[in-house]
Amino acid sequence: MELISQHAKKIMEDCKKIAKAAGLVINTETIEYIVTNQDMLELSPKVMIPTLYDLWINDIGVHQGKGFYKVYPSNAYETVINTRPAISFYNDNNPDWLNVMIFYHVLGHVDFFQNNFFYKRTWNEDFCGKALSDKRLIDNIRREKGKDKRWVDYVIEFFRTVDNLVAFYPELEEKHISSGLSKKVDFYFGDFLEKKKGGVKVFYDELERYNKSVVELGEKQGENAFFADSEFRSKYPEFEAVFLKYQKKKKKEKTTRDVMQFIMEHSPFIKKDGNEWMKQVGEVVRETSLYFQPQIRTKTVNEGWASYWHQELFTKDKRVGGHEVDFARIDSFVTSVPRVGKNPYAIGLRLLQFIEELADKGKLSQEFQLIKNRQERKSYNQKTGKGKEALFDVRRNFDDFMLFNFLPPDEFQDFVDKHNLVVVDRVLNQKKWKWDYHIK
Repeated sequence: MELISQHAKKIMEDCKKIAKAAGLVINTETIEYIVTNQDMLELSPKVMIPTLYDLWINDIGVHQGKGFYKVYPSNAYETVINTRPAISFYNDNNPDWLNVMIFYHVLGHVDFFQNNFFYKRTWNEDFCGKALSDKRLIDNIRREKGKDKRWVDYVIEFFRTVDNLVAFYPELEEKHISSGLSKKVDFYFGDFLEKKKGGVKVFYDELERYNKSVVELGEKQGENAFFADSEFRSKYPEFEAVFLKYQKKKKKEKTTRDVMQFIMEHSPFIKKDGNEWMKQVGEVVRETSLYFQPQIRTKTVNEGWASYWHQELFTKDKRVGGHEVDFARIDSFVTSVPRVGKNPYAIGLRLLQFIEELADKGKLSQEFQLIKNRQERKSYNQKTGKGKEALFDVRRNFDDFMLFNFLPPDEFQDFVDKHNLVVVDRVLNQKKWKWDYHIK
């Protein structure tokens, strides 16, 4: 593994200027490495973090990867990790024109890492440096345990079996990630109104009333006046009691939702004399899990965003000249929709393009949502030119769950019809010993 050449670095910096001019926000310098397939096989079990703590399972992963590679040889074009500065790896077989395409893809990821709200906890953290510190801590514990050092691996293995049971959202809340509204307003326009009749019209009417109150009186006084309104209090007299109950519930959940934290704080075994080190090891595994939670929750929108920008920028780059067919082949391989299974690159890209098209036509407006006539909805086009603006809102605010649930049922069905998407279930036919595919 070595740094990319000055020639390739210049290409990367040129791509970065073009990407920034298109609206992407890259807040730090970036570091790029050239790696071989062998390097990739050795880094993959460590989630491409070279400084991650050692564990025997990682060695098993390397051997499995090598065996798989012998049967199915393939080259990973790139990998990028979310740290400060952002680090990316490129296969040593990539030609310059392919690196241009890949650089744009990587810059899309870096922009997403550094500007999406679900990553705010990681925005200013050098995770590779932190991982190195954690690795040294665990190595020191192993040395102190001497002949009993196998217990360190046992504890790591235990905590990794439950490392998905961490309180990701409460951690975000502690880092002040919210819509920018107070908890009371957030609850009213979220959980409370969702359970009330009236649908979209009530939501927009109340939002307009809130905005008007804030503009006239300021944020704090405007909020007080909004909830003190006599018509509101007569319509929803139960709101204060429901909000108080909600706050108590959230406070209770905050202390119990993180299973890993609960085990470390309350386990009688960990509290025994001589076992305090187990809590240190558990905290390393927990912090590592929390760091990767945003990537787990944004796989589709993140890959879709990067794919959108490598298409958007590379097809307009003069360096694509003479390689249009090569680009089309690789791009279709990356972003094609499989008949069975889900390709996050493909679905994420097409959902973003669909949202951009809706925004350009003004179909993300209250006016359009209130139209019920199907023909009117189909022909509606206000030519707003706000597609890119809507996409950057998605990049800033959405995870995968929000992306999939953002569109109303009618628009989402249009998306499904447009790309001929289906749900496929695979069932083993035990009489014929073959797979039956059920399409819905």
